[in-house]
Amino acid sequence: MGKRDDLIVKYAEAIRSKCGMEPDMDLLTKVTIGCGPAIYSDDAEIIAASDPDELERVKKSFLVKKLGMTDGPDLTAAIEQAIETYGKSDRNKYRAAIYYLLVKQLGMEKAYA
Repeated sequence: MGKRDDLIVKYAEAIRSKCGMEPDMDLLTKVTIGCGPAIYSDDAEIIAASDPDELERVKKSFLVKKLGMTDGPDLTAAIEQAIETYGKSDRNKYRAAIYYLLVKQLGMEKAYA
């Protein structure tokens, strides 16, 4: 297995253990690939959920730009829900796992079809 495959396994385990759900591995793989080189950087791999600027970047760069959604308070609420599902107290919120949760929660799987 390559480094990306190892990371996908790590993200799947985080989704299982922290969110109590079995991830769709095909979708998780596509979401992880879509994160690009960010997954290989220790800093960029993690979402700083307590940083409002970081959450705004998730909304603008991922939900609006990547998934083509319309900006609004519902996207902010979706991000908050994904963070809640993952666990607010967990400092290491993997970007790919949060993006996966958002895709599932918002029914945007077709963006990765």
